[in-house]
Amino acid sequence: MPIPRIHEIMEADQRILNAFSPEKLHRLGQAIGLNDSTTVLDLACGKAEMLATWARDYGISGLGVDFSEVFVADARDRVRELGVADRITIEYGDARNFSPRQRFDVACCIGATWIGNGVEGTIELLRQSVTTQGLMLIGEPFWRKAPTAEESVEMGFSADEFSSSLHELVARFTACDLDVVEMFISSEDDWDRYVAPKWLTMRRWLEDNPHDPMFDEVRAELTNSQLSYTRYQRDMLGWGIFGLLER
Repeated sequence: MPIPRIHEIMEADQRILNAFSPEKLHRLGQAIGLNDSTTVLDLACGKAEMLATWARDYGISGLGVDFSEVFVADARDRVRELGVADRITIEYGDARNFSPRQRFDVACCIGATWIGNGVEGTIELLRQSVTTQGLMLIGEPFWRKAPTAEESVEMGFSADEFSSSLHELVARFTACDLDVVEMFISSEDDWDRYVAPKWLTMRRWLEDNPHDPMFDEVRAELTNSQLSYTRYQRDMLGWGIFGLLER
């Protein structure tokens, strides 16, 4: 199942495809002790900004897997741009069916737990790929305030799509016999820098592609995103990256 084209349009000008800043990405790598002997797997890696910059800054080696041909091409360009193509491999493929050929020191799924049909299934996928003492990293939304049925319809998210709170999300990790050993939570500014730039990207795309079959869908997404984000999502939806170790 290819990634919907609208995501490739909306995120065409972004490198980090989640509500996370470059500074936090760097600090996360520092916090988990990355070095030039660390191997990292990133399932559903998007444009692989995490792998590329960690290879540049910390000397890691690793593998990214994604099933967007557009994102894979951008990821390969990025690792070449940063001079780390000898340490980072990008594969086109469905992360849901990934079969590890080796075990990694760090196995990640950042903002894409649909690959395991949710948090618990994604943990099982990562367990297949991480060393015995290795670290799992999962990026996942959670509700700061659970929406009503009406708010869910307007946002396009059901209340049960994400954990009802940060506490519940952490409880789901611990129920899988994992200890949460690191946590980076996105700020409102992180969200703004992820969501708002997509509005300009979509607007420019609409101006350049008035006859594209996707025009009406992108026009609707631009309008709805502005209203939904500022009315609900900015205040109600949280997001974070969590470091997890087996007990």
